[in-house]
Amino acid sequence: QVHLVQSGGGLVQPGGSLSVSCAASGSISKINAMGWYRQAPGKERELVATIIYGGSTTYADSVKGRFTISRDNAENTVFLQMNSLKPEDTAVYYCSADVLVYSTGGTFYAKTYWGQGTQVTVSS
Repeated sequence: QVHLVQSGGGLVQPGGSLSVSCAASGSISKINAMGWYRQAPGKERELVATIIYGGSTTYADSVKGRFTISRDNAENTVFLQMNSLKPEDTAVYYCSADVLVYSTGGTFYAKTYWGQGTQVTVSS
């Protein structure tokens, strides 16, 4: 079993900065892609940023130049630094991890896991 635990987030004024992190633990062989998604009230969950094991990243157009995703492979942790925050960034942020999981008999299986969600509110 694998668990993702998020931390960070909170309330910040427009133009401010926040960071969120997500640590994975459990029977992990390797984590391929890790990512951040967000869901605002009344809206669909949307992709914010992703990072693969080798470090290549992708960003939603709405956050390019303001958000930075990074990861620590040794600690199975992904981070999201959010700068120049706008009210429209307000949402619950979720991390995800595409995990290669140890199974019985020396086998593996691949599964995507999600964090518990963290509220980010940008408001004056």
